[in-house]
Amino acid sequence: MSKATEKRIYFTRHAQAEHNVECDYDIRDAPLTPLGRQQSLELYKDTRDTVQKTAELIVTSGLRRPLQTMIIGYSDLRRRLESEGKSVIVLPQLQECNAFPCDVGLPRETLEADPEFAGLDFSLLTPDWTTKQGFYAPTVPALQARARWNRNWLRARPEKEIVVVAHGDCLRYLTEGFNSGTPWANAEVREYRFEKEAEDDVQGDAWLVSVGEIVKEGEEGPTSSQLESKVPKTY
Repeated sequence: MSKATEKRIYFTRHAQAEHNVECDYDIRDAPLTPLGRQQSLELYKDTRDTVQKTAELIVTSGLRRPLQTMIIGYSDLRRRLESEGKSVIVLPQLQECNAFPCDVGLPRETLEADPEFAGLDFSLLTPDWTTKQGFYAPTVPALQARARWNRNWLRARPEKEIVVVAHGDCLRYLTEGFNSGTPWANAEVREYRFEKEAEDDVQGDAWLVSVGEIVKEGEEGPTSSQLESKVPKTY
């Protein structure tokens, strides 16, 4: 098992989705736009000879836009890992932070019925993953706790290099511990490592340290937290 400080986590924000274009946050589980699909293809081209050659695991949010970004952008990596018996992990804990319809995932059975997602394992999507309550609540304490859970989960994995596909606000909580407003472009990949080994981390926060930018295919599209005039809805 790799030392945590030697791990490399490649955090990827999804490509442009429909809600990014018109700031329409009422689109349930917003999918990629045609431009978003093109950005994902550019992501593929720019990582196929680097990250996709060496990464040992793909972990993705269960919302449609990161799933679609992963399928297009990391197709070689997915194919290689599945040939080795290692499936993509669809992790509900990586869902976006807010309770706008665009950030509320679809039920497991709906995703399983979509031909685009054929072959993916949605078994971790328990019924509560769409509730935006409890562990998934859009409150700062809950979001910080969920980000901490995700960091510890990643640190405990045996793989040395892990690709994570998620969302702008989620990535801010993961990498900085709060919603800093730090820009993340669509289809941007940044490399991180862990600050401490688990045994040296008294607080158990599993903080990350930035290593650098890998690729940046799109613009810095807004996240739902940047639309302050709307009231989040819970489904």
